[in-house]
Amino acid sequence: MTTVLLVIHIMIALALIAVVLLQRSEGGALGIGGGGGGFMTGRSAGNALTKTTAVLAAAFFATSLSLTLIARNTSTPTSIFNQAGTPVQGGGGSLPGLVLPSAPPAPGAPAAPAAPVAPAAPQVPQSK
Repeated sequence: MTTVLLVIHIMIALALIAVVLLQRSEGGALGIGGGGGGFMTGRSAGNALTKTTAVLAAAFFATSLSLTLIARNTSTPTSIFNQAGTPVQGGGGSLPGLVLPSAPPAPGAPAAPAAPVAPAAPQVPQSK
């Protein structure tokens, strides 16, 4: 069902692209497109292309929603947090040389800030 709907969705998308590209451009300020003669000219052709575009757009929207609902109902929700199970401590799995950092110290007494390091050579003053 999903494959059939996906094929129909792709066919609608390609038809929508073709119909949009067939339409006459109304932005003549740049001097490109929408010139004198064309493949389909006249008022009725414009109305037919406009209606076709609207129908294809509605069908594209409907197939998009249908595919979303099918995908939501057929798959089980997963989370990358649930897949891990137990934390890896290194040496196992696909990364044997992995060494995980140790946890930071408990927030008890705050650590004293480090003393500023004196520069080894004279520094150039920097403008702020």
